[in-house]
Formats: sequence, C-alpha cells, structure tokens
Amino acid sequence: MQTAPSAASAVPEPIDQTLATAVDLAREALLEDVPAVQVGGHLGVVEEPSGFGFAATHRFAASLPGYVGWDWAVSIARAPGGDPTVSEVVLLPGDGSIRPSQWIPWADRLRPEDLHPGDVVPSDPDDERLAPGYTLSDDPQVEAVAWELGLGRERVLSREGRLDAAARWRNGTRGGQTAMARHAPAGCGTCGFYLPLAGSLQGMFGACANEISPADGQVVSADYGCGAHSDATANMNVELAARGEVIYDTVRVDLARLARGRGELSPERRERARVTLTAVLADAAVRLQKQETESVVRLTPAQVMHAVRVAFAARTKPTSTDQVAHSPRLSRTKR
Repeated sequence: MQTAPSAASAVPEPIDQTLATAVDLAREALLEDVPAVQVGGHLGVVEEPSGFGFAATHRFAASLPGYVGWDWAVSIARAPGGDPTVSEVVLLPGDGSIRPSQWIPWADRLRPEDLHPGDVVPSDPDDERLAPGYTLSDDPQVEAVAWELGLGRERVLSREGRLDAAARWRNGTRGGQTAMARHAPAGCGTCGFYLPLAGSLQGMFGACANEISPADGQVVSADYGCGAHSDATANMNVELAARGEVIYDTVRVDLARLARGRGELSPERRERARVTLTAVLADAAVRLQKQETESVVRLTPAQVMHAVRVAFAARTKPTSTDQVAHSPRLSRTKR
C-alpha cells in the first residue's frame, strides 16, 4: 500500500475539465478493486504534474476498518485530444489520518542491549568511524607500536571514530557531569585504580580497576569520580571516639506518666471509673485500719511444728478402758 502527501498539502493548479468531470470513470475503476461498502463519497480532484498531456487524481472517502482519515485516490490521465484513462488506484493518508512513525534503518535503531550471545552485527564497509589499516591512523602512539611490531589490522579507528567515542563517553553515565562525579572527593585522574587508555585518548579516558567502585571494568573520563577514590581514606583523619553512654539502655526502665486527653473517655465511662476507684480506695483504708486494731498472734515455724506434734500425740495415746478391752486372755490347761 503506497503512501503520499495529503491533498491538503498539494498546491492547486488549473485542472483539465475533461478529467475533472470524469468522476464516474474514477468510481467505476475503484469499485473493480474495492468493495462498494468501503467506498464513500467523492472528496475532490487535484491536478497532477505531467510531462505530456494532462493528469488528475480523484479522491474518495475510505470506509476501511483501521484506516481512519485515509482516502481512495484514483489517478487518471489523457493525451491532448484523447479520452481519459485510469492510471492507478491507491489508498493515501488524508487529514487526521493515523500514520506510522518515520522509518529508521536498523543500523541506526540498534542498541547495545539488542545484542545477545551468538548474534552477529555486520559492519558497514562505508563506516566513517573506521579507516583502512594500511593508511595512517592519525594516532602517533598507535603508529609507533604498529611499526615496531610489524603488525597491522584490516581497519582501524579513524579520527571521526575517536571523536565520536570521546563525545559518547564524556556525555555518558561515566562522565564528569554526572551526580556521582560532582559529589566525589576527587576525580579519577588522580586515583590509584585509574588505568589510562593507550593512544591519543589517554589524556581524557581510562579504565577503573577498583572492585568496589560502580565503574569497575568500565571506561571512565578523567574528571569522573566516586566515593571509592584511593585517596579518600588517606585524606580522612579518622579517630576512634571515646565510648559514651549507651544510647539504648535495655537494663534500666524509665517510668513516665502520660497525660490523658479529655476526649479519650466518654462521660459515662469516666463516672464509672471514678466510682470504682473510690470503692477500691475505701476498701483499702478499711483493711489497713483492721490490721492496726486487731492483735494477731503469729507463731514461728518451730512453734507450729511443736503444736502439731503435741496434737498428734494426744490423739494417738490409748486410754485405760482401751487397755482393759484389748488385753489378751490367758487360758489355763491341765497337765
């Protein structure tokens, strides 16, 4: 399905009257390809540029589900002195139509998180970030090492490639403008865990080798920083403070009287509590007075045991009657 600018954006030009009145011809051609229920009324006609003869496009409302605001366009043309003929029938977006976003090539919309194990991203032979290896890389240190070792690569990073990487790293999450860098004690360029890159980028970028840093193993700019700077401990004068009182004492208990608001108890419950408390206090006063007036004989444990033994002996001592009644009888036998 083709797309083209809407009719409202076209510049009106003089229209050939023969083509302008060929509405029935355009509708018949449209009905040959489209069901009648999807064709609405005639919306107008516009002149089309033509190198020879005349050309125009008739537009009809489209009643097609999912294509709100789209129109049917039937292009017709004729040679000077000839009859109109149908050139094409297409569906074009009109005013207020829903259109897809602008198409972006896959190489431009590809992101690092889209690459998974086993995926291969072919490189562009015309990538301006790369230059043939047999040419100078515009990096003196790279040229010196390659010349000394006699090694080379098919393609190397060009000046544009290095500038693009430097701008991306500098403006990224490991650049000097981040919140982490602004609150760091010092920059990565003065950190002992900072490993400068080789080549022309060594003055601005390096790799972090601190395992407790959030940038460990990543490329950071020299003005980036974090709280894991190697000089952070050396610059701090840390002394153990004298042990003071225990902040949370779980041994002692502090008693405190909490003020009770007037609105916590209803008048009925408050009166009931007052009567109960008065009765308790009166009972306590009576018991105290009774203890003071009465003389209570209190025995020691030894006296209690002695009284128990005397009572037990009095109950088990036999009487004279019991002795006579239970005395054994002796029988006499003759020899």
